[in-house]
Amino acid sequence: MPADTQAVPSPSDTGAILEVRRVINAPRERVFRAWTTPEEVKRWSAPGRTEVATSEIDLRVGGKFTLGMRSPDGTPHDAYGEYREIDPPQRLVYSWSWVQEPDVRDTTVAVDFIDLGADGTEVVLRHEGLPTQKHRDDHNQGWTGILEKLWTYV
Repeated sequence: MPADTQAVPSPSDTGAILEVRRVINAPRERVFRAWTTPEEVKRWSAPGRTEVATSEIDLRVGGKFTLGMRSPDGTPHDAYGEYREIDPPQRLVYSWSWVQEPDVRDTTVAVDFIDLGADGTEVVLRHEGLPTQKHRDDHNQGWTGILEKLWTYV
């Protein structure tokens, strides 16, 4: 994990909680736009060599999103959810579910975009409701890789 990316795991009564932080050297509005525009999401929102094949976003409270990722071997990793809170360019909260992994359904992702002025934007992602510590650890790898790609992209 890069020195400027931090993961802070903690248990909860409803499952595992993951918090990942990353400073992005770009203005908050730019980082928020990259996170919420389907064409841009396709360029960075999958870890490692995994690619985003499809991205659909209906950016409104109650609006839905889908994210179709594909591993280099063609394995699908399809996520979907619904926006619960949108406060541009400061915060997003949405549900997160995997099509191929029924244990991870209706978890909650909250993303805060903290303006650091000339130093860029700190992205603080908190993923709650993961059913086990193993799921938390797997998502830690995924989110950390995704934030690294976002850092490179913007």
